[in-house]
Amino acid sequence: MTWSGGPADASAITLRGDTRASRFFESFLRAPDPDPVRDPRGERGTVDARLAVVEMGLFDQVDDGLRSLVAGDLGVLRTQARRWGIKVWFDEETCPREHYEAQVIGARHVEGAEVLAIEVGFHAEHPKAPDNQSAMQRLRHTEARWRKALGPEAEAGAFLGRAGWQRISETWPDPDLGDPEICFELAARLADYVNVLEPLRSTPGAR
Repeated sequence: MTWSGGPADASAITLRGDTRASRFFESFLRAPDPDPVRDPRGERGTVDARLAVVEMGLFDQVDDGLRSLVAGDLGVLRTQARRWGIKVWFDEETCPREHYEAQVIGARHVEGAEVLAIEVGFHAEHPKAPDNQSAMQRLRHTEARWRKALGPEAEAGAFLGRAGWQRISETWPDPDLGDPEICFELAARLADYVNVLEPLRSTPGAR
């Protein structure tokens, strides 16, 4: 896939190659630019329209890869894969407010992104901000441990596009979603967050 024209002028960009990845990027470039960060319990209509072109199979493949990478002693692995992302948690039947996630987000939230980005990491999404701060407290106290494993890419702080929520995650600006290896890269990196952070959260007093 190649680009021609300046990135600021969507009408001048040509995507060459008869691939679904090319059509994916073309749809994004031609579409209006709503904020694609979503509330997972109240999706906005503009989000569905914007992300409808994401290949259904991408995060299903991430789900498949994840199952062989997550440590088996963390609990019963639960996942929820959708077109625009995947959520990961343990034991509970429904996804809790604290979970792991890989998702497509808007370029406006990521420095250097021009079309879109992917976020990978841990989320605390309680309705009340103090509950999210509490969820992050243990992880902040053990940052030296998880930082050594996850590296400088992992950022701890406010959620991208939603006041009051918290995260430890990283972002990938303008990933090539046509790359056949991206599902494996996403699965491996999401598994890193799960395997490193979950034991710290699961110790007494962590939650």
